[in-house]
Amino acid sequence: MTNEAPQKIYLADYKPFPFLIDGVELNFDLAPRATRVKSKINFRPNPDSDSREFFLHGENLKLISAKIDGKEISPEVTDLGLTADVPDAPFVFEAVVEISPETNTALEGLYMSGGMYCTQCEAEGFRKITYYPDRPDVMAKFKVRIQGSESVLLSNGNPVEQGEGFAEWHDPWPKPAYLFALVAGNLVAHPDSFTTNSGKEVELNIYVRPGDEGKCAFGMGALKRSMTWDEEVYGREYDLDIFNIVAVDDFNMGAMENKGLNIFNSSCVLASPETATDANFERIEGIIAHEYFHNWTGNRITCRDWFQLCLKEGLTVFRDQQFTSDMRSRAVKRIDDVITLRARQFREDNGPLAHPVRPESFVEINNFYTATVYDKGAEIIGMLKRLVGDENYKRALDLYFERHDGEAATIEDWLKVFEDTTGRDLSQFALWYSQAGTPRLKVSEAFEDGTYILTFKQETPPTPGQPEKDPRVIPIAVGLLNPNGDEVRETCMLEMTEEEQSFRFSGLAAKPIPSILREFSAPVILERETTNAERAFLLAHDTDPFNKWEAGRALAKDTITRMLTDDSTVGSDLLDAISKVLRDDSLDPAFRALVLALPSADDIAQTLFDAGHTPDPSRIHTALETVALSYATHLQDVLPKIYADMHVDGPYSPDAEPAGKRALQGAVLSLLSRLDGGNQARAQFAAADNMTQQLQALACLLRIDRGREQLAAFEEQWKDDRLVMDKWFNLQTALAAPEAAVQTTEALTKHAAFDWKNPNRFRATLGGLTGNMAGFHSPDGSGYRLVADWLIKLDAANPQTTARMSTCFDSWRRYDADRQALIKAELSRILATPKLSRDTTEMVTRILGD
Repeated sequence: MTNEAPQKIYLADYKPFPFLIDGVELNFDLAPRATRVKSKINFRPNPDSDSREFFLHGENLKLISAKIDGKEISPEVTDLGLTADVPDAPFVFEAVVEISPETNTALEGLYMSGGMYCTQCEAEGFRKITYYPDRPDVMAKFKVRIQGSESVLLSNGNPVEQGEGFAEWHDPWPKPAYLFALVAGNLVAHPDSFTTNSGKEVELNIYVRPGDEGKCAFGMGALKRSMTWDEEVYGREYDLDIFNIVAVDDFNMGAMENKGLNIFNSSCVLASPETATDANFERIEGIIAHEYFHNWTGNRITCRDWFQLCLKEGLTVFRDQQFTSDMRSRAVKRIDDVITLRARQFREDNGPLAHPVRPESFVEINNFYTATVYDKGAEIIGMLKRLVGDENYKRALDLYFERHDGEAATIEDWLKVFEDTTGRDLSQFALWYSQAGTPRLKVSEAFEDGTYILTFKQETPPTPGQPEKDPRVIPIAVGLLNPNGDEVRETCMLEMTEEEQSFRFSGLAAKPIPSILREFSAPVILERETTNAERAFLLAHDTDPFNKWEAGRALAKDTITRMLTDDSTVGSDLLDAISKVLRDDSLDPAFRALVLALPSADDIAQTLFDAGHTPDPSRIHTALETVALSYATHLQDVLPKIYADMHVDGPYSPDAEPAGKRALQGAVLSLLSRLDGGNQARAQFAAADNMTQQLQALACLLRIDRGREQLAAFEEQWKDDRLVMDKWFNLQTALAAPEAAVQTTEALTKHAAFDWKNPNRFRATLGGLTGNMAGFHSPDGSGYRLVADWLIKLDAANPQTTARMSTCFDSWRRYDADRQALIKAELSRILATPKLSRDTTEMVTRILGD
């Protein structure tokens, strides 16, 4: 018997809360299993509401007492909240509740991580702290008093008073409850300061557990760079006297932007050359920037309801992408972002979990913290900026901050500032927010009498609940190249608004080679008949870095898919083109590393499925290994030289230039290992003085089924560092040979260091298996069974992580009938679990799609 389907919430049903709040006072008396929370809330009727129903959210709370205007009341209490009769006038509601942070394994609300109290209230965690209207459009100023024996007692805003066993905080800016934060623990501060453009001195701190002080310097530098960038590029100055970051080991997300008190998953802020890779450093810099930028795009201006989640997340992701582009390589960053978008969001759009950037309904809002909301939401901002131009974008953002500061806004509010600034009608553009799916852009061309005509036809496949789609506005960046490689038309922005539309380019001496969708100007799938000779030409001559890389990626994908459908071999067109790029010292090493990287197994599987073929994970794995070996053999004369040339002298730096050299050196090492049996990788592992090169070498060895000695040495060296050990767990499951992947994962779940309740360790281990496509999709279904077993176990403790991990099954319909039956059986088994959480029930139901 399956669980009952939870009730849906609809955007169309939005109504303002019947009461406004003039102030909130909270008093926390901390105790692991019996924390007392006293609340005092000043309510008054909301003139914009025609209701006077008084309902406060509350879950897993023990109500001790409740008062209205000082008089004891006996409210009606359910598992979801509290109702009471209240005056039709301003009144004060007071309550005392008791909660148990120590047993709160869901990691939302107030919980404990290694003896430290911390909170996660987005999206709806505050209702597990006290009774409150836990919705983003209810904004209020908070005063907080914390009583506890811990040395550090933190909350939002500015410190007011502190003494033995207590601290008081006041946040002068109105905020919704999801931005509330509290931390209490015996922590150590890594302090610094920042002077704003107006001359205000801001105290900065990163709080960590004793022993982690040496991993804070990069994070602090990233925070200060973010503050400077936001002032210079967006004109946004920080608005409190203090900004605190706290590193927490047990955290469901990457980080949280609570006003003035950002709480971070430790993996997203702690870094040192010995323990973090170049990729870790770049990710940390981007996440710190993202959470800081939320201070204005998310905190000062928040979202009216959770359907508007993309308003704050899409805009802030776009801003952190801009920041990283400015700090590092714009071209490499753009390619990285598109790789991520296609791997996560396009997959989402192609399956049962497809949903609009702004959904019309949801069951559990935690399930909509998706790639569609974040990554596609950012792409929409980028398209809007391309359409209106840089100057109009800046003017519109200034108006947005001026008009909506202190408000809970909507997508309509966001688009309206652009309409008011530019005079454009953006009603058609708004379809990007309401229509799910990835548009497919079919291209045809003609050339006659010096005029070149490009004709585009857009079509978006049906998605759940949306069988038909209207044409969208699509900005298409196009450049034209002559057959000799010269650019005859620089990049121009075509604006497509119809289902089918043609664009003319006159005065050309010869038929050009088009470079279409430069810088990936819109999140669409481009469909155009072309040849590998043309792809090789673009890889050699295109002036747009993204399309240059895209041509190489298309070459590789075409080769691999033909190997799987026609039993073709690796041709010289691909090998010669890759060789030419690799040998071009004028190109950025990081770019060359990206060109050398093969498409993912999942990318190949989806490409085959789109072409009407049933992908076989085992054959895809073999084909990818064959191409990698072909690369290595074809390039063997130059690989040792490039490996040596990419050596970086001097102390380690995570900056873009040395990181780019290490990226190319690592890509070359992977190929060399296939030729020398791992000799160079063993030498690099032994000599490495930084985690990037140590992990590169270990991965290269595991990929060729070597490195057991190095794996044991790595564990012995890093067994006491929890974040590095996450890497150790992940490498083994992600890189295990397909036939050994399930057995390897099962063995690691029995390892003494496997803490299944820690989201990082669980994701590293089980997520490594699900990312190992041929291993996870073992024909006997053992991978499916193992993951389902663990999801069922985890759901009772942590529904959020369980629901998100269940998406590993979302592409089940593209495989053969036997695998489909095996996956469906496991999904049905999960769904039949007694007391399955609302989070996981919704996700599995949507994945099944029955």
